[in-house]
Amino acid sequence: MRPPRPEPDPRAHFALDREPSAPALIGQVVLRPDTESLFSVLAADLLIHATNCVRTFGDFHLALSGGSTPMPLYRRLMVDPAFRSFPWERTHLWIVDERRVPVTDERSNYRAIAEYIVDHTDIPPQQAHPIAATEPDADTRYERELKETLAWREKGHDRLDYVLLGMGADAHTASLFPRSPALGERSRFVAINAGPTVTPPDRVTMTLPLINASRFISILVTGEGKRETIARVARGVEPVEDLPVRGVTPLGGEDGAGVLRWYLDHAACPE
Repeated sequence: MRPPRPEPDPRAHFALDREPSAPALIGQVVLRPDTESLFSVLAADLLIHATNCVRTFGDFHLALSGGSTPMPLYRRLMVDPAFRSFPWERTHLWIVDERRVPVTDERSNYRAIAEYIVDHTDIPPQQAHPIAATEPDADTRYERELKETLAWREKGHDRLDYVLLGMGADAHTASLFPRSPALGERSRFVAINAGPTVTPPDRVTMTLPLINASRFISILVTGEGKRETIARVARGVEPVEDLPVRGVTPLGGEDGAGVLRWYLDHAACPE
């Protein structure tokens, strides 16, 4: 006689199918099942914010990050008809961080972003702002360019409109690595980050004061490899020195508080 078959556990099916809950991160959290749907909602939010800024200020100051995670998003902005109305001709494109390599180097963030966006839009050349990363004064030069360009705006609105960040498995964001010198910078908007705690090569990066003064900050995190890091950030126990992304806390401005919004796919959620 065969032994009786065990009854299926209904909880097993529920555990596989249910959506994860949003981790307890500072700011708003947007969850989507996969990267394609996540890119769609992020791009839609970006388009709305860009359109509103152009309507209000006459231009839009956008700072983008490099790396492999956002590149499919940049491609989506170029090929999806839903985003053809993006006001690129009124956009100033800034780079969040850059390796200290020539812009022709395949490791250059600007080179990758330019190949996706600058080369395929009507951004005026003077509104695309690469970092002269190999120059000895790359940090002060870029900071000066930012201040001079934003100074045309009314005081209180002279800040970046949108900053797109990522997060590494070590919780670095921009090129602010754990225990790295630029992470503690409080008086500069752009800094050179170098030393044993920085993943080579050396970097030029926007600092937390500039990032946190921005009108809208988004952090895009995808993939199972970031799950444990998101859990650590959500627990809120470790200091910013160990989890740099925890230092991203909008300061707001005269026109209201800044927005921080995380964009996560289900694979990156701790549950």
